[in-house]
Amino acid sequence: MHRGATMIRLWYWACASSLVLAACGKTSAPKQERTLQGMPEPKVLPAEGEGQATKPRVGGEPGTPVETAAPNVPEFKPAFEGQTRAPALRTKVAIQVTTVAEDLDKPWAIAFLPDGRMLVTEKHEGALRLVEANGTKSEPTRGVPKVDGKDQGGLLDVELDPNFAKTKLLYLSYYEPREDGNGLAVARARFTEGNPPKLDQLKVVFRMQPTLDSSKHAGGRLVFGPDGLLFVTLGERSVLEGRKQARELGSHFGKIVRIHPDGAAPKDNPFVDRPGARPEIWSLGHRNVLGAALDAQSRLWVAEMGPRGGDELNLVERGKDYGWPTIGYGEEYSGAPIHRQSQAPGLEQPVYYWDPVISPGALAIYSGELFSEWKGNFLIAGLSSQALIRLALDNDRVVGEERLLAERGDRIREVVQGPEGAVYLLTDGGELLKLTPKAAG
Repeated sequence: MHRGATMIRLWYWACASSLVLAACGKTSAPKQERTLQGMPEPKVLPAEGEGQATKPRVGGEPGTPVETAAPNVPEFKPAFEGQTRAPALRTKVAIQVTTVAEDLDKPWAIAFLPDGRMLVTEKHEGALRLVEANGTKSEPTRGVPKVDGKDQGGLLDVELDPNFAKTKLLYLSYYEPREDGNGLAVARARFTEGNPPKLDQLKVVFRMQPTLDSSKHAGGRLVFGPDGLLFVTLGERSVLEGRKQARELGSHFGKIVRIHPDGAAPKDNPFVDRPGARPEIWSLGHRNVLGAALDAQSRLWVAEMGPRGGDELNLVERGKDYGWPTIGYGEEYSGAPIHRQSQAPGLEQPVYYWDPVISPGALAIYSGELFSEWKGNFLIAGLSSQALIRLALDNDRVVGEERLLAERGDRIREVVQGPEGAVYLLTDGGELLKLTPKAAG
């Protein structure tokens, strides 16, 4: 680590009495971008996960970690054994990669219709397309709400209503343009097939508050629980004004919310009766959650973007505080510090973290039969890592990691399990890929 960043850390630890504080006065430290209140806001990247990657890791020898690069913040040590750099795994079966569709415009999410066809979102222009099994793409669906498509914004996730076969309802998350900025919104609409398809009876059921002028870190992943309630992951908007609100209950920033399909807050949400709290909040202290999935016990897991270092895998529980920005395992992109410490009483530790980062774009928990050795494994779409990351867990602890498809050099945006057990990916290069075991011979 360069000398300037080290001196800034020494200055910070000497002066800090809380995470966000006024400057301590004159210092002899070299001029450098700083991250605390009263100082320039943190540098952010032009797109999530760019510029953070080390050389992609194909995989280590059994018993050794996949990641061999030095951590960005070596002074932060794991809270428990196995919290980072788990031993390498190696998939035994050869993988067949089939290109289903190409030339998608910044695709972000996939949802499977009951008959196996796919709905795919295209981010910047806010397009929703129906994709046939042979890769044929429909014209953009009519009736999609207007989106703010700058930078990380646009149309994000698509999720079918649990009773879609009867209701034909689907849910979309997107950056909603507003006066003085934008915010993540979730809309519900009825899907009607045609040439092109269309959305009817569109209604916004959730709006992230407050409105902020930022093109980053709004989250956007949608997950229905077995009770029919909808989890929505939210980010802290990246800029310092938003970051400071990640642990404040009066703001949606840096939260996961839980709502009824019509947007109402469930009565058993943890803060529904607390004065000044947003009643939709389920958990807090998140940075930017783009990956979320339920396990076989219907528990919510998330893969969460860190800064430079400190990507996290978290098991999300009711009312828990996951600590951002008070604790974490990363630093600013400039090398300046964010945290005084990586652990603190009352704040949850990640089940696993990465430093350097993988830039997790999506999360799926595999339950199919095609890849029998993957059953119960976590599959994470890696952006800067340009890989599909596979994790094996035992008793909620990561016991092995693998980087798949790293030789392709694709920024992987989405990963989902298809109804037949194949794994489907979206790349930032506009491809829809299908993974199946390669036939012997």
